[in-house]
Amino acid sequence: MPRSVAVQAYPEEYVTARPLIAEAEARPLIADPDVGIPDLIRRLTSDSRRLVTDEVQLARLEAKDSLHRATRGVLWLTLAFGAAVIMLVAITLLLTSLLGRLMNDHMWFGAIVTGVIELAIGAWLLKKGLSAYTEPSYTLEQTRASLAETAHWTTSVAQR
Repeated sequence: MPRSVAVQAYPEEYVTARPLIAEAEARPLIADPDVGIPDLIRRLTSDSRRLVTDEVQLARLEAKDSLHRATRGVLWLTLAFGAAVIMLVAITLLLTSLLGRLMNDHMWFGAIVTGVIELAIGAWLLKKGLSAYTEPSYTLEQTRASLAETAHWTTSVAQR
């Protein structure tokens, strides 16, 4: 049975868009003994159709939102990568020069120590990034499961 949605009334000047999910007309639940089986099946079919339509629309909205967030994330990741490359070059030169001067102007020693430090930091960041990448997105999987459940329910009701 579809869930009812409470709609709050706003002044017309604040309303900018129509609701995203189709609102179902509220039908009073009347126990009419004269209602026949065909009418009940017609109502069930109508409610099922509306439910499936809303589920598909929700899946589309969630996919669009996920794509938007992913695109924004890629943009920020690209900008961060560019800034990090410049920063790491500057830090590498600073650390190499500092360690080389501390070791009686043996710059090769500063370069080797700096390289080892940067490799260790890189490996740690790679491990952290891969573990964060493997975490699943929770909303899209829930929507897919809900769509599959709705389709299964609809086919089982239609077969009865």
